[in-house]
Amino acid sequence: MLAHSRQATGTKQPTKLNQLTDEYLRLAYQGARAKNPDFRCDLVAEYDERLGSLAVVPQDIGRVLLNLFSNAFYATQQRSEQQETGHDYQPQVRVRTRRDAQTVEIRVWDNGLGIPAGVQEKVFQPFFTTKPPGQGTGLGLSLSYEIITQGHGGTLQLRSEEGHYTEFSLHLPPEPVRPEPAQSPRQFPAILLPVLIPLLW
Repeated sequence: MLAHSRQATGTKQPTKLNQLTDEYLRLAYQGARAKNPDFRCDLVAEYDERLGSLAVVPQDIGRVLLNLFSNAFYATQQRSEQQETGHDYQPQVRVRTRRDAQTVEIRVWDNGLGIPAGVQEKVFQPFFTTKPPGQGTGLGLSLSYEIITQGHGGTLQLRSEEGHYTEFSLHLPPEPVRPEPAQSPRQFPAILLPVLIPLLW
């Protein structure tokens, strides 16, 4: 609730979105494997070299990406655990970036459990979650939606088919920036991940 009532958390600065996206993809995967060392997932990344830098609040965009990636790994892990013996299922998470004159786009796709059609319109509502009690606050996607739409003037959309896949597409206005960021986003030691990630949401 406090997170929803907060004001802007930082200043927009030129940020290399491909680098930011890849770092949070790896961070989320390390977090998933820290919770379950047996978990394995194929990571497929397609980064558009034209993406370059964009003026964003890197900490906030990082929170959004971490949430989307963590949800994707959770969904694939749950499907893997529910899969019947003898069925060939390989968890996979894909990320794709693209830039053109109209938009800067980041897509996050997974072949996990999917989201039932009847609840898809609720996923961005505060406190709504498809996870079992005690495994989700219902705030991650609603905060992500606010960060993208209100904080950055973009859109966050969902496509999903239950039992097959989920894809979130993030679009930002492609305003040009001149300088490149001097530093990459801060990375956290892997040993802190089991403690850090639950606190983010």
